[in-house]
Formats: sequence, C-alpha cells, structure tokens
Amino acid sequence: MTFPFDITATEGRARTGVLKTARGDIRTPAFMPVGTAATVKAMTVDQVAETGADILLGNTYHLMLRPGPERMQRLGGLHEFMRWDKPILTDSGGFQVMSLSGISKMSEEAVTFSSHIDGSKHVLSPERSIEIQADRLGSDIVMQLDECVSWPAEEARARSAMELSARWGARSKAAFGTRDTQALFGIQQGSTFEHLRRESAERLIDIGFDGYAIGGLAVGEGHHAMCEVLDFAPAMLPADRPRYLMGVGKPIDLVEAVWRGVDMFDCVLPTRAGRHGQAWTWDGPINLKNARFAEDRDPLDPDVPCPASRDYSRAYLHHLVRADEILGKVLLSWHNIAFFQALTAAMRAAVAEGRFEAFRRDFHARHRSNGSASAGA
Repeated sequence: MTFPFDITATEGRARTGVLKTARGDIRTPAFMPVGTAATVKAMTVDQVAETGADILLGNTYHLMLRPGPERMQRLGGLHEFMRWDKPILTDSGGFQVMSLSGISKMSEEAVTFSSHIDGSKHVLSPERSIEIQADRLGSDIVMQLDECVSWPAEEARARSAMELSARWGARSKAAFGTRDTQALFGIQQGSTFEHLRRESAERLIDIGFDGYAIGGLAVGEGHHAMCEVLDFAPAMLPADRPRYLMGVGKPIDLVEAVWRGVDMFDCVLPTRAGRHGQAWTWDGPINLKNARFAEDRDPLDPDVPCPASRDYSRAYLHHLVRADEILGKVLLSWHNIAFFQALTAAMRAAVAEGRFEAFRRDFHARHRSNGSASAGA
C-alpha cells in the first residue's frame, strides 16, 4: 500500500487510526471539507486548517472546466494554487456524470458531456480522469472513475453501473500504475442490493487498491436505507485499508457509519447549510433566521473550539443572516466545519477509550430530547 494505514483502536466494527501520507497524517474517522472549485466556500485555507481538518476534497469535474487541468499544472498543481499543504483527495467526476445525465452520454469508453458553464463538449474516460487528478492537479488520493446511479434503481440498472464501474476501475488502476507519493481508491457500487455490493467488492479487491470507497449512497435513499446498506457494505471491503463513504453527510449519518466501520467522509452540507443560515450543534441543527434568536446573547456553541462558535452571540448571527451580510455566511460556514471536525475528534476519542457505544447512544438521546433539533432547521 502506498500510504500505511494504522488502526490504533477498535470497538465492535468502529475503529480509529491514522492514514500516513506524504503530506501529513490523516486521523480517522476523518471528515473532509469540500473544496469544489479550489476553495472551501466562504473560508480561507488557514481557517479550515484551524478547525482541525487533516485533508480536503477537490472536484475533478469543476476544476477540469475552470480553470482547466493543464493550466492548473502550469500553476504548480492544486496544493500550490489554493495554498493548502496538507493532503487532498479528488473525486473522479463520476457523481457529476449522474447529476448531468440530461447533458451527458455514457459509453464503454468514456462519458461525453456538455459544460454547464459554456456548453463546450468534453470527454472523461478513466484514463483522462486519472491523468487530471494525479498528474495535472497533483492530488494525494485519487479516485477511480465510476458510474453512480440515482435512487431508486432497478436491479438490472444497478448491475450495469456496478459492472461498468469495475471495468473502469481496472482501467483506472492500469493508468495510475505504481506511484510512491499518491494513492488510488476503488469505488464499490451496487445501489441497495447486497449481492451486487458483494460482487463489486470482490472485483475491486481482485484489482487491488490503496483504499476503498462506498459509492452510490447519499443519492436520495434516506438515512434508514443508507444504514441498512452500511450494515453489510463496509465489512465486504478489506479491514486493513481505509473505507470512505462518499458524499455523507449529516452528523447522525457519520455516527452511524463509524459504528458500522467507515473511516472517511465528505459532504458539502457544513458550508451549504452555513450559507443558508443553518448551524449544526451538539443538540442538532438550528436556523439562525428564526426570530427567537433576535435577542439571544449566548454564543452559538461554546463547546466547539472555534472563534465563530464561541465569540459571537446568536443575536448577532441572526442579524447577519437576516441582513444577508457576507460575514454571516463566513461565520456559520466556519462554525459548521469546526463542528464536524469536533464531532470526528470526539468519535476518535470515544473509540480509543472504548466508549463509542455510549457516545452513540448519548448522541441519539441528545438529538431526540431537544425539540429544536430539527424544528428550527
């Protein structure tokens, strides 16, 4: 394996450890803030680093359209471009292929699509995806190109996408070759069908990857259905490699996924929610647009080690949100990223100390007991 993955403690299927990369250690469970277009929206990289994030995610689809992979390479790669010296994982563009199904065409060789920016035509093959991620952007963790289907999916459709993803996984591995300072992750597909997930995992293991992702979730199936898949999907993947659940999710999703053996996560939720006036707290989400915060002098969440969380009153944040001030989006995005990092840090400690089951139970109870946990969101 390119990057050693040391599991330091387990409790049931939950585990904590360290993925050691050339640009630094990634403590797991890990949440990766999403830097879609070479930026975590509304935040500087220094702010992101201060929250405790060990790794960011970049988006191949958006970066290949603007500023372009060849230009990015001439400018020194993604790390230098955005001034982030820690690890970066780049997705392959597969999820955008699904979301752009109306303006894309899939074939065995590649996916052809029109830019949502200017309508220009582009071709993304497994080989081109690897070239962009590994050689042009210079990402530390590269994802294979896959086909992700929406939910619900008929079994025949889910099988077709799973089989194509496996073939593309083999092509991605061949294009990636052997590299000393970069890792390649394969992506398990199969929608909610256990036998397809198992076949996908077996095919990926035969190819051999540095890590394995669980794809095809967070596409509309809901929390309960996601957990049902996670009851079996992570255990199908090698225990000595990191397991990455793509595109997930809400705090309760992270807790349940860690309980089932997942190590890594990414989601746009923290910054997207922040830009729309929503803050995530240990008691659930709250909507700062709500009039009940107009004279609330308490900080947003003093238990989160972040200036945005502890140094500004809820009344002030309410004012910023209602006035549509940019600072409101900045502070709430900052707080939300910090909260997600605090959550993963708390889960790492709970597993290490053998109390994750109690942590999970208390987390559920705290959310259920607080009437504002979802009502204010």
